[in-house]
Amino acid sequence: MFRRRARAEREFREAQREALALMHMHALHEPQAFDTAQAEVPKPSSSGRGTEAPDLLPPDFRAPARQDVAGLMMRWDQPLVIDGEVRECPQCGAYRNWIVFNMRDDSIWLRCKSGHETKETGLDTAWYNRNSGPVDHFHSTLEDGLRHLGH
Repeated sequence: MFRRRARAEREFREAQREALALMHMHALHEPQAFDTAQAEVPKPSSSGRGTEAPDLLPPDFRAPARQDVAGLMMRWDQPLVIDGEVRECPQCGAYRNWIVFNMRDDSIWLRCKSGHETKETGLDTAWYNRNSGPVDHFHSTLEDGLRHLGH
């Protein structure tokens, strides 16, 4: 029993040594930051668009940056529990089927099915990012976004 453990530990140490030797071997062949190499300067293309990185998407396919949109929205169908209590709409008392807005100024707003909107100070952008999925659509108006989410 003890020999098996010793053999396993010995094999593990040997694997570690081999990995360390492999890392050192590759580290010797990597170019150092102080190596002098002339970078090629890309020539402007004949299309007159200037130089662009070849791995970037064309402007038509790029998603807007976070600061370019007024906010993000998502559905929240189940009851919203914040600090151990279920959040209700102050006007109509609804406690489910929310639209949660994350605005550009990092404030969180809730909108019930009836259209009442309230600012929620118990939530923040980090909560929104943890609970929302990836952005799947961009809408030009609030009404288009609400229609897309079923409100």
